[in-house]
Amino acid sequence: MEAQLKNDLVNVFKSKLSSQMLLNLDTCSRCGLCTEACHAYASIPLVKYAPAYRAEVVRRIYKRSFTAQGKFAPVMGEAKEITDAALMELKEAAFSCTGCRRCMVYCPFGIDTQQIMSIAKLLLVAAQAEPETLSMLADMSVSKGENIDAFKEGFLSGIKRLEDQMIQTWRDEAGEDPIPTDVVGADLLYVALAGAHSIIPSARIFNAAGEKWSLSFFEAVNFGAFVGDPTKTKLILDRIVNEAKRLRVKEVCICECGTAVRVAKQLKGAPFKVVSLTEVHARYIRQGRIRLKKLPGSYTYHDPCQIARNGGVYDEPRYILSHLVNDFREMSPDPKYNWCCGGGGGLVAMGDETLDFRMQSAKVKADQVRGSGADVVVTACENCHTQLSDLNKHYGLGKEVRFLSSLVADALLPEPQEARG
Repeated sequence: MEAQLKNDLVNVFKSKLSSQMLLNLDTCSRCGLCTEACHAYASIPLVKYAPAYRAEVVRRIYKRSFTAQGKFAPVMGEAKEITDAALMELKEAAFSCTGCRRCMVYCPFGIDTQQIMSIAKLLLVAAQAEPETLSMLADMSVSKGENIDAFKEGFLSGIKRLEDQMIQTWRDEAGEDPIPTDVVGADLLYVALAGAHSIIPSARIFNAAGEKWSLSFFEAVNFGAFVGDPTKTKLILDRIVNEAKRLRVKEVCICECGTAVRVAKQLKGAPFKVVSLTEVHARYIRQGRIRLKKLPGSYTYHDPCQIARNGGVYDEPRYILSHLVNDFREMSPDPKYNWCCGGGGGLVAMGDETLDFRMQSAKVKADQVRGSGADVVVTACENCHTQLSDLNKHYGLGKEVRFLSSLVADALLPEPQEARG
């Protein structure tokens, strides 16, 4: 590795050394309580998948570059310089971690492995050694934000086709403007994912609730966050922020995409509130704006780590399900300790190149799903849905995997006649 690049990477590392990060790097006592907490280690018991080991890959570089012992007696602390080999170690550590933070729940010091892995990802980005797929997807998202006029015509044509689908299926509930866009003064801006599955059920629910809403021109998914590039993360998020400000909306609702919810909720000082789609649906039920029928069968719920453990949204999906089903079965006595699905952190987005690892490393999740005894597995995250579907097929679980929003849409009851009058 060239000396200039090594110096640049040390400076990149230094830029991440906040007081909280120093606490994460300096505190680990190697007690091992985090080890069994990781789904990857529990499924593939190799030391390289232990959270403390992953963190140590970063910590050794920290010691060598920023501590006296590391500089003058590197062997004593197993300190390590940044080299090409070290970058390969960082890549394996960072992209075998989904950032679910289950290990943090067990750590007596609250060490945040996801934050430590953010250093690993940032060093990889600076060295141009990050996963090419994620970097390409992030660049495409940034490009769309810079050239929205070039995409608008095709986007609106696609929305018109979705509106036709809605009218055919739910003629009475579609309304005059089934999927509104560019609505100035809307109460809610809905940021969806590409595809009918993310737009049509939500549009039906918004319309049934009488919401004054508008569909965003942009997708919710933030590939900048997956690849670990804060500059691209902000550029992708800014598209939504600027649109929300332009339309003067009161609330931005992020679809069933865990990382998109987490990233958006970290916004500070925005003139609007950020909520997940699950929170909005729970609010509609509480306010009596939608009514639901009970669905047959037995159901369990997978908490998306970025929405639940990292975002605190535990009660809302269970409140919704209490109005949807009679037979609900928890996977874990305390949802805070629920296993990660094994697909987060950009792993699902990388597709087939991570499939074998995702299936092997999430065996404990497959066992947990099977152990629930439920017929239907429900979740509120696109990556989780994809990963659970892959696990379902790989392990022959025989379950149906559903989005929570699609269940709500399927269970909508028509507005009473007296209310219509």
